Amino acid sequence: MERGKFAACASDERHPDWQTHIRRETPLYQRDNDIRTPFERDYTRILHCLAYRRLKHKTQVFFNIDNDHICTRMEHVQHVESVSCTIARFLGLNTDLTRAIAMGHDLGHAPFGHEGEIELTRIRNENGMDKFWHERNSLRVIDKLALLENNKSDFNNLDLTYAVRDGIISHCGEVDENGLMPRREAIDLDIYSSPGQYAPYTWEGCVVKISDKIAYLGRDIEDAIRLGFLDDSDIADLGRLSGKYDESTINTTVLINDFIVSICENSSPEAGIRLSDKHCRMLDEIKAFNTQRIYKNPKFDAYRKYASLVIRSVYELLIEQYCGADTVAKLLSIKHSYRSLISDFIDFINKYMAPGMLGDKLGRYERYRNAKIYGDLGTREQYAEAILDFISCMTDRYAVAIHSELLRY
Repeated sequence: MERGKFAACASDERHPDWQTHIRRETPLYQRDNDIRTPFERDYTRILHCLAYRRLKHKTQVFFNIDNDHICTRMEHVQHVESVSCTIARFLGLNTDLTRAIAMGHDLGHAPFGHEGEIELTRIRNENGMDKFWHERNSLRVIDKLALLENNKSDFNNLDLTYAVRDGIISHCGEVDENGLMPRREAIDLDIYSSPGQYAPYTWEGCVVKISDKIAYLGRDIEDAIRLGFLDDSDIADLGRLSGKYDESTINTTVLINDFIVSICENSSPEAGIRLSDKHCRMLDEIKAFNTQRIYKNPKFDAYRKYASLVIRSVYELLIEQYCGADTVAKLLSIKHSYRSLISDFIDFINKYMAPGMLGDKLGRYERYRNAKIYGDLGTREQYAEAILDFISCMTDRYAVAIHSELLRY
């Protein structure tokens, strides 16, 4: 195999669009002795923010908050980082950019995985909003919600580079395509209206996009077997599938190795980031198996209903308190019954409300210099958006604990 086939296309100082790649909406503070590249700074900013830490208690596929051996969203992100950086390094692409995109690509996932997304979409539709999709919400998290303390003890938004932000919203791994190529132009990322609508802007973004799919298929099968989710006939069908492609078994080790090697062998700037035809068919068949035997399995029905109940219960309690400028006062009036929920929610929205809404609490939040996206809560839709942001940031554990608090009263 030929190493470095994409070296001339890598996102670095030689790239004709380098200044666009590293552009930030708000310049970061600088240190005279900083040795990091712009993308390394993005990586560490993601690593240090609370949104990343919460991934360790968010569902990947299987809701099992007490089982340490079931893949969480954080572990999935680390798998994607490992796969994508291995490919990028071999091809000669920028591993710092690749790593930063991989680390941040799932920050916008809701609690309870895709089941949480479904209920949040229902709620958004009821409020005249479009569907919830985690790629766009990941961009919202890194642009508006995730905060980081700077060298003056002020809290600001992450202010990541364009190339990282683009790779995050463009990463959708659900779209079946081979031969990924980056789009030619930089666009306003707010014009995205559906997952996978545009190709990533960089080759590194393309690598993360295909790595996302590679990383989850084998691990989801392993977790399903570990939990007894698949029956004997499912296991037998997996055996036949592995034999069809001359493999002794199908697991994370086999799939990640074979697909990485296939991408490195078959990708080129002319052909795009691609698998061989054989491995593309293999990936599609495994994905179809997982969809029918795991993701759409009726065994998930009780979990789907539970996830919906938890999210809906929290939303309905909070939305009932909307009262324009007096909303916070109304929330405080029920704090004695729902102490954790109301205290945490008020603390959350205070960081993003106009300073004039904070009254005697202003001093506590004066170090928060981030975008005030909720303004004065002047509309019910604005308040509903705040609730949906609050819920989407929850971990499974926290959502369950808050729902338990609701049950006590």
